[in-house]
Amino acid sequence: MSVIDIITAILLIAGAVFFLAGTVGLLRFPDIYTRLHALTKADNVGLGLIIAGLTLQAESLAVVGKLLLIWWLVLLAGASVAHLIAVVAQQRGIKPWKR
Repeated sequence: MSVIDIITAILLIAGAVFFLAGTVGLLRFPDIYTRLHALTKADNVGLGLIIAGLTLQAESLAVVGKLLLIWWLVLLAGASVAHLIAVVAQQRGIKPWKR
């Protein structure tokens, strides 16, 4: 097992941990706004770590470019959808959670 394989494994595991944290946040946080925040932030970082790990194993720059394009599209889609959900929640009168 090479150093690149170990770094790849660490990045993939760290990405999975961020996905798990986002899922826990989605299930545990009290309102839609904090749930959206936890899910989008954790998923974006988790996917970034997974993409970083996969780029270390990529066979060509074309594959790296495709992986980065996928990450960029997911970032764009995640931010857009989270914004739309938050706008609809606000329009329906859903107030942010207060202690």
